[in-house]
Amino acid sequence: MDWEGEFPHNSFDLHCLLNSFPGDLEFKQIFSDIDEQIEQNGTSIEHCIKEIQSEVNKHCPDVQLQTTTDCFEWLNNYNYNSSKSPSTCHGDLIKFLKTLQDLLKEEQNQEEMILDLLWSLSCQSSVSFLSTLSGPPFHFLSRTFLHSVEDHSSMDVKSTWDDIRLHLRRFLVSKLQNHNEINNSQQKISSKSQCIQQLLFLYPESEVISKYRNIQNQLLARLLEDCFPSYSRESNLDIMVHGCQSTMLKCYSMIKEDFNTLCEILAPSSTVKFIKETYLDTVTEEMAKFLANFCELQFKESAARVIKASQSSSRHRGALHALVTPECPEKGRNFVLSLDELKFLSQLIKSFLKLEKNVQELLEEMFLLLKTPRNTSGIVDTSHRAAVIEKPRANETSISSEQLLPVKVATFLDFGWRNAFKGVSLPMAHCVTTAIEDFSMNILQQEQNDRSSAVTYAMKLVNVQQVWQESHVVSEEDQPKKIAKFCSDIMEKLDTMLPLALACRDDSFQEIRANFVEACCKVATAVLERLQERGKEFPSKAPLKNLHTLLSTAVYVFQHFMQYDNLMKENTKKPIFLVPVQRYQEFINTLQFQVTDYCVRVCATSILQDAESHHWNDYKAFYEGERCSFSLQMWHYFFWALRHDLWTILPPKLAQEILAEVLEKSLGLLACRYAQAHPSYKRTPQIRLDVTTILICTENMLWSVCTSVKKLLSPHEYTDNKIFKIHTHCNNLLTTLVILTSPLTELYQTFQHGMDDHTPDFKPFFKQPLHWFSCISHFYPSLLRTPSAGRLTTEGQLKLLLSQPGCNWNLLLETLLHHDGILLRILLKGSKCTFEEEGSDREKNLNQTPSLMEAIFKVLYYCNFSPQTFGNVFVSYMEEEQLWNFLYNIPVSTCMESELDIIRCLRLALTDAVKDIVQQIISVMNSGRNCETNLNKHNVPENLRDSIPKEWNYIPKEAKKKESGKGFTRLAVQAVSIVISKLPTVIACLPPPIKYFFFLSERKMSKNFVDLKKVSLLVWKLVVIIRRIFEDGNTVELLTGASLDRWSKEKLSLISVCLESIMEEQTSSPNQMTQKVIRSIEQQKPNWIECQLLKARKLSTECAFMTIEKSTALEEGDIALELTEQKINMMVLDICHKPGGSEYLRQIYHIMQLNEEYLKEQLFSMNGSEEKPLPIRPLKTTSRSMEDQPSAFNPFHVYKVFSENMLDQSAIAKWNWNWSNLLPNYLGLDKMTFSVLLKNRWEMRKDERLEEEEKAMLEHFKQICNIQKSSASDNTEEE
Repeated sequence: MDWEGEFPHNSFDLHCLLNSFPGDLEFKQIFSDIDEQIEQNGTSIEHCIKEIQSEVNKHCPDVQLQTTTDCFEWLNNYNYNSSKSPSTCHGDLIKFLKTLQDLLKEEQNQEEMILDLLWSLSCQSSVSFLSTLSGPPFHFLSRTFLHSVEDHSSMDVKSTWDDIRLHLRRFLVSKLQNHNEINNSQQKISSKSQCIQQLLFLYPESEVISKYRNIQNQLLARLLEDCFPSYSRESNLDIMVHGCQSTMLKCYSMIKEDFNTLCEILAPSSTVKFIKETYLDTVTEEMAKFLANFCELQFKESAARVIKASQSSSRHRGALHALVTPECPEKGRNFVLSLDELKFLSQLIKSFLKLEKNVQELLEEMFLLLKTPRNTSGIVDTSHRAAVIEKPRANETSISSEQLLPVKVATFLDFGWRNAFKGVSLPMAHCVTTAIEDFSMNILQQEQNDRSSAVTYAMKLVNVQQVWQESHVVSEEDQPKKIAKFCSDIMEKLDTMLPLALACRDDSFQEIRANFVEACCKVATAVLERLQERGKEFPSKAPLKNLHTLLSTAVYVFQHFMQYDNLMKENTKKPIFLVPVQRYQEFINTLQFQVTDYCVRVCATSILQDAESHHWNDYKAFYEGERCSFSLQMWHYFFWALRHDLWTILPPKLAQEILAEVLEKSLGLLACRYAQAHPSYKRTPQIRLDVTTILICTENMLWSVCTSVKKLLSPHEYTDNKIFKIHTHCNNLLTTLVILTSPLTELYQTFQHGMDDHTPDFKPFFKQPLHWFSCISHFYPSLLRTPSAGRLTTEGQLKLLLSQPGCNWNLLLETLLHHDGILLRILLKGSKCTFEEEGSDREKNLNQTPSLMEAIFKVLYYCNFSPQTFGNVFVSYMEEEQLWNFLYNIPVSTCMESELDIIRCLRLALTDAVKDIVQQIISVMNSGRNCETNLNKHNVPENLRDSIPKEWNYIPKEAKKKESGKGFTRLAVQAVSIVISKLPTVIACLPPPIKYFFFLSERKMSKNFVDLKKVSLLVWKLVVIIRRIFEDGNTVELLTGASLDRWSKEKLSLISVCLESIMEEQTSSPNQMTQKVIRSIEQQKPNWIECQLLKARKLSTECAFMTIEKSTALEEGDIALELTEQKINMMVLDICHKPGGSEYLRQIYHIMQLNEEYLKEQLFSMNGSEEKPLPIRPLKTTSRSMEDQPSAFNPFHVYKVFSENMLDQSAIAKWNWNWSNLLPNYLGLDKMTFSVLLKNRWEMRKDERLEEEEKAMLEHFKQICNIQKSSASDNTEEE
């Protein structure tokens, strides 16, 4: 049946769609491709059915199949073993078998040829070379019958056939054993699968699987010898645990290989049974032997200690007798386990839990794949298609429904490893409580001793290590940064004991879990009491930092027990640590309130108590009116010290909440105090300077308490009112400044007609959240923007990002994409200098940490909602560095020592995009190689060929060679058609950023390169990448994991030449084979190649046009198309779910932290403030996290920033306030507020000397206030 080339079975793997968000045009192309594949596969199935009908009607005259339904019914009811084999003369059969026997004995290396011949005879002539199920076992010399014989299989036929089978069996078993030495997993699976199928051709499935199980058992036994040596007191438990963990990983890799080997051959239930009996039962048995030896030794030593103790002292006999009294009737013995031994057993259990989980996931994955085709070349793999159609596995009397249909099977694997631990479960249950309580009490006692001998009461801190890498139950913003050392030690040891409780399932390990939970509750109570005890030392003995540490530690313990609850809830379905969790939650709330309340009280009673600065009745100016109050400067220092401690100890989210609350309440206190101040004339400027200082300090602190740009600029849109209250207090302070310190004449001109009356729904301008900032922005250069001024500048985005207590992923990505990626351009320029400066040192660390270029490339590559950033950033970089020639000649080899980072990233991205196409072509090539190799590699000797019975109608392969001349042409046509047909879909599945980049690059390069005129740059580069991969066999092997022979490499090179000719890249005339292939495609589908290339070009440019339209709309003011928080969040999630995505973001963030000042300088220069651009400096690129080594709080640095960069007090005192513009904003001010503030003006003091005009203005204001008072009293009387 030579229809494979004309009707190729091509499928498309849709997993690449998960890498991007396709648009409407891309979805249309993808679904069109799927429809085309379904149509092609349907055509192939119809042709296959017609071929089957023709063959059946030809060879079975008594059966006539007219319709497709007839064909399916016949196939379903057909009994392969009961089918009639051609009648054969006994003498001819003996002659044939004797010839085979003699050939095997007299000549070497004939086994493959004979197996191939027997398979061909079975397929062509329906000759069944099978044993019956009633024959002797596979382990003994087989004496089965040959059923295709008419004379009922005489003894000479039986013995001869059994001898041949035995010889072939030995050959295949030896070959199967040698395949275990192959390092290439894919090659090993393929080779072993072929051997097992050949064995199944000769022997029943049960015997073949039994023999293969013995082979794998021997291999596993050698592996387990090193894992479970004889246990003794001198054994190093840590080394044994490490050996067990590595062995379990190797065991899992063997299980995975056998799953892949057998899932295509055996039924699912048989595969599960094989894995269980071969691996899981063996590992369980070995562990049971090891633990039996372990228990025996432990019991002997325990008994010896008891005897020795009883002889030396009779006082403790009762206790010792109780210690060894058998409490388990079925075992009759018990012994004591040390802490190290418990940890050892816990780690062993952890290894088994991990193996159990991995195997279960593998089972679920394998059975899920049963519902879909597993090969990439079509519905049925070409190399096995003929065998599946022409000949089933003949040793089965019938095909079960489990093989025909992907029925639902129970995938739960009965892994009985827990039974191995039954002998040690009772001692573990008895000792786990004592061990946990002992080590926790010891640690708490050590902490008490250290506290007693320490000079200070400061607590020892340790950095929090990431414990739950796999589950990620706690978000990064909720994770503490530093905790008390004693608590870290206790929880670390509890984590090592946790597997003992997690192993509990059903009735097993129930007592261990119960005792573990009981001990944990006691430990939680003891730790909580110690934390409460340490909390009482504050503030009389311990510093405020201790309170932060206690809060962070309590959060850490709380999260730990919440995680324990989640892990154990899988079996119990109910909370286990409910009481400890509730108590810790209450303690956390109490501590948080205590921290906040203490900080506010310190501000109110200590820091802001400044008698000298706040002597408002003093008729002398405070430092000539050019200095703010001392208390405000101390308030500023206090807040930065508090921020430092919170940022370095507490979880980021909690730290920001506390800082925001303290800031809000202290501002409320300041607003109240300054509203009550009644200064003299000389002290009035001090009020203005103090309030201005408070506002500037608050502006500087706002960047740290706001988590997003929207919360910073539009606080009224959030339900959290802390930020909004901060703005309210600042507006109140500014109101005090305006009414209390403005010139009386300006105040009179504005309010001489009284205040405006507004409806309740009207909100005056001075009550807008950022009104206070808009008033000081004329004097104070700030990065903060009012809503009317638009979004933040890049400098503002950078300041907001780096003011956060941790890496805020959403804010980081928003900052990177801001202003068309201007920060990324600065980083890329600096990274080039860094690359040149590091030189050889970079080559040493190349495999350890990715380059900054790679990190930026990977992050922007997945920013599907902002493709213009990727395109503009890297096109400008290519233009500045003049790298267009490198882009035009992207290599495919990974051995380029001097390959540029950007070119390497582009190469890897394009190579990954075409990987499925390459894999599909390799599958097609393997099919063609198998067909041609089968025709050429084994020549049947003439004497053997002559001995084949004529009734079998055997057609020698030499006769088929004449018909195989057109084989490669059909193969090449199919391969080239796959490449061309898949190009549009591959481009449709590429992320929009890479398409936009190549669109912009094409504009730069099309003038110099003629090749780009026919197709787009992206299409052309994809074909070039595919072609060059085919030219380099090593790259193909690295990319696909396949092992190619010389034939495959030569044919792939010819396919590369065909693609080269299609793209019109070669200058010389194409060879005859190339012309033949292209002509064949054009004859079948005229103009199809050109249409596919045009379709691919359209898909590559459509995304770019849409991006340009969106950018134009944004420039014209269409804010709706701007990146929203939802889009930013979607892109962050997409990046973090990609391999290494979060690490790329973290690396960029740390480099930005290290180079904050450099980035600010470059942004300042690029804004036009400098005539010449600043020189590019190498970046600081230390890989060590800044969070791991936070700098100590430096008050001198804070003073320098306060005095020089943030607050120039003498300049602020000279600010020329525009009262005529400022005062009208307060016409809607409440009359009572105006009256109170007016009374506090210096002119209202009794002993002040005023001019007549000033007295008149004051009298006018008094009349307004008196009217208000009288009207208020009238209203009261009426009521």
